Amino acid sequence: MNNREGRAVQTFISRSEAETEAIGESFARETADGSVIAMYGDLGAGKTAFVRGMARGMGLDCRVSSPTFTIVNEYLGDRELIHFDMYRLSSSDELFDIGWEDYLARGAVCAVEWSENVDDAFFGDEIRLRIEKLSDTERKITIEGGRE
Repeated sequence: MNNREGRAVQTFISRSEAETEAIGESFARETADGSVIAMYGDLGAGKTAFVRGMARGMGLDCRVSSPTFTIVNEYLGDRELIHFDMYRLSSSDELFDIGWEDYLARGAVCAVEWSENVDDAFFGDEIRLRIEKLSDTERKITIEGGRE
């Protein structure tokens, strides 16, 4: 399915944290290096669980945790995953101050939680991922952009 701009849209229903991770794992296998994943969702929606799955799907053997206090975590292996948490940032200027363009230039997959805080830092080619809480355990995951 495509949206009005012709970008591919995929929707999944997850009924557990493990299912959210599995969706992230499958997604990452098909995600090209250099992709930026702009993530949106309320606190506790499952963004970090999705990134844990992404790391596994990219063949990275690491402990994935939310970079809320550090702003960025880097997971390195045959592929690179850079995990940002913009919750504590008040503008995209702060993101550029920590070297956003340098991170992009590395060609890693960049997963950005709380993207709404830095929306103007994206160039329009990012993959937009929304996680909505449907209940205590169910989530609706919408991926816009990337492969269909």
